[in-house]
Parts: sequence; C-alpha cells; structure tokens
Amino acid sequence: MHLETERLILRKFKEIDAERMFLMDYHPEVMKYIGMPPLTDIHETENSITMIRQQYKDHGVGRLAVIEKESRLLIGWSGLKFLTQKINGYNNVFNLGYRFLPEFWGKGYASESAKASLDFGFNGLKIDVIYAHAHSENQASNHVLKKLGFRKTGEFTEPDGICFWYELNRKNYH
Repeated sequence: MHLETERLILRKFKEIDAERMFLMDYHPEVMKYIGMPPLTDIHETENSITMIRQQYKDHGVGRLAVIEKESRLLIGWSGLKFLTQKINGYNNVFNLGYRFLPEFWGKGYASESAKASLDFGFNGLKIDVIYAHAHSENQASNHVLKKLGFRKTGEFTEPDGICFWYELNRKNYH
C-alpha cells in the first residue's frame, strides 16, 4: 500500500514514525474528539504503530502515514481500517479515518488523503461500502465526510458525546 496524490504520499507506518506520530497523540486539540485523553508516553504511540502494522498483515489494510511531499514530514495519518471491534453495532467492515497535526489543518489534506484511500478501497479492493464516524461537534471532520459524498445514516453515544455514523457506497462514489 503506497498511495500518492499531488501533495502527499500515503505509505505504511514504520517504527521510525513514532516520534512524529507522538506529536499528534499528545496534542490536546488533536485528541479533543477522539474519546481518549492525550497520550503521555511515546511507548503508547510505538504500541499503536505495532498494532497498525499487524493490521496490514491480518487484513491487508490499515491506517497509513501521510507524508507531505514538500517538507518530507509525517503530518498525520489517513486511510482504511478493517473494524474488528464493534462501533455503533458494526464490525468486520471497512472504516475511513484520518488525523493530522494542527499546523496542517485547513489545507485540504484530510480530503485529499481520504479521497486516495476511497479510490483504493472502491477501485482496488472492490469494497462495496465504506463507513466513517465523527464526533458531532467536530465540524471540520463532518464537513470533510459530507464533501467526500458520505451520507449520515445514524448517531451513537460515546463517553465523550454523540458521534455521527456515515456510509458511502461504491455505486454512489464518483
């Protein structure tokens, strides 16, 4: 899995990515709508990367490191994940997600990277439906999902509030 857009490279995570990823994991604004507190130990981030790398082996997909071509820096992650634990009553489905460092917000990177992942999922993997969810108060993420063509089909409650559930069918994707 190696995807490229005009400005981004999406590639599998490597162990050396832990330091840049930890910058996101410990940032309160990044973690605000995630439903968990900011991480305080880089070893937790290293464990996350190990789990993501195992997902590549187990399911053929997993979140990808997003590298900005211009700076060559890891600026976030994006991509598909095969949900094995239930979210909103769903499991064994493909889920789109993304997270970026705040200094890269508002530049269209979430949409650009997500579109590359959707193209890969629908055209490469021939997935019929891809799901996504976002905290109801996360206006930016909800905007991105709607812009990509996702349709809100439900709501569910997490400990930190209400989340919106979205679906996108391959036949409705353009």
